[in-house]
Amino acid sequence: MNAATGSEAPLPGHPAPAAVPDPGDGADVPRPALVRYALGSAGMGVYVTVPGLLLLYFLTDTLGVTPWLAGLALLVPKAVDIVLHPFVGSLSDRERARRGTRLRLLTAGCALAPAFVALFAVPGPVADRPWAAALWVAGWFVVANALFAAYQVPYLATPTDMEIGYHGRTRVLSFRMVVLTVGILVGGALAPLLAGEGDSVGRYVVMALVLGAFTVVFQYVGIGGVRDLLPAQGPTGKTADRHGPALAQVRDVLRRNRPFRVLVSCYLLVSTTTHLVLAGLPYYARHELDRPGFTTVLMAAFVAPALLTTPLWFRLSRSWGKQRCLLMCQGFFAAGALGLAAGEAVGLVVPVLCTLVLGVCFAGLQLFPFSMVPDTVRAADGDETGRTGAYTGVWTATEATGAAAGPYLYSAALALGGYAAARAGEEVTQSGGAHTAILLGFTLLPALLMAAALAVQSRYRLDARFTAPR
Repeated sequence: MNAATGSEAPLPGHPAPAAVPDPGDGADVPRPALVRYALGSAGMGVYVTVPGLLLLYFLTDTLGVTPWLAGLALLVPKAVDIVLHPFVGSLSDRERARRGTRLRLLTAGCALAPAFVALFAVPGPVADRPWAAALWVAGWFVVANALFAAYQVPYLATPTDMEIGYHGRTRVLSFRMVVLTVGILVGGALAPLLAGEGDSVGRYVVMALVLGAFTVVFQYVGIGGVRDLLPAQGPTGKTADRHGPALAQVRDVLRRNRPFRVLVSCYLLVSTTTHLVLAGLPYYARHELDRPGFTTVLMAAFVAPALLTTPLWFRLSRSWGKQRCLLMCQGFFAAGALGLAAGEAVGLVVPVLCTLVLGVCFAGLQLFPFSMVPDTVRAADGDETGRTGAYTGVWTATEATGAAAGPYLYSAALALGGYAAARAGEEVTQSGGAHTAILLGFTLLPALLMAAALAVQSRYRLDARFTAPR
């Protein structure tokens, strides 16, 4: 690929796409529309963060659900997403082929906020029975995830649907990443403050109401941005013949597109790692640093650097390429996770600095994989983007799987260590084995997972063609 123009070469074995005017680096994309589109990520950031950060802790330390059952309550709904997201992707492609837009699904996804509130609004009689409480949370988690998929899948298809090149897609996604970071920061900082130390279900409900309102407002703003960036074109009909059963499309896009397959495999490990860190953060702050309120500080240190470093990562990628920057992020993330093992023994400065390192890397771990997905789609299918939803459905299903696997792995570590669950207001003394599980599950385990992600990502070859001088 010519990095100056953004023109792309086809994958081996695929015909070259028809020549079209190259839009370059996306500098001609209207900035107001781009900003409105990016603002939709603020609400997505809240939903991505809050359940991952607090739901496991809510189950074990407010509702008294044992770690193994709490892990299952979060894992099973996400397992549903493996099938749900590709189905939504297929539906999204059909909508675009028939109507020229994906806006109906986006609008349906704005019903997420009430389901988000219901997730934490566990009725008293249900909360008194841990198994019933776990079932309540799992049921509403399925509903909320379905509504989130209805918004997320067509929303993330937008950069691929746009006529922009290699660096242009990174530019669009960098706007999104900055706003997503704001949403993650709002959710990650406000949620622990509003929920307190998990001493009542009512505090969690207040938290969900506030952040749910925040989410739905920015979802609607994002819809306006998508409408401005991709005006409805009317029914096309030319891609309708390519739409088969959702699972068949998953099999097809994974089989025929090796760069996408490598990227998906790597991101499964990345998503698992980052969501494990989110799930373990409250336990680490409370039991290893002996500062429950420090969750907000560590969460801010984890997320805030992305506001500054995302534009820097974008500029660096123009010189180094996305692949090299992504590998760097993965390596430093593994090192930062190991540094957290020092805990309180070296004071609070070291954990904060290590978390800042994770935050700088987290920005790149979100920016580069998401901006590489459209590269793999365009390289395989050229300018025929009729199956963009199929790709994004697979991608978001991968992210959802990691979002389930991370907390589940941490809950499994807690269960193996003998972590004792507690009801709201109860004080429980944890055993030495539980403390070991809390620490190693938060440090060594994510370091190993991210090292595995780095090994998988090193097999990605598409970026070398894109950045090679011509």
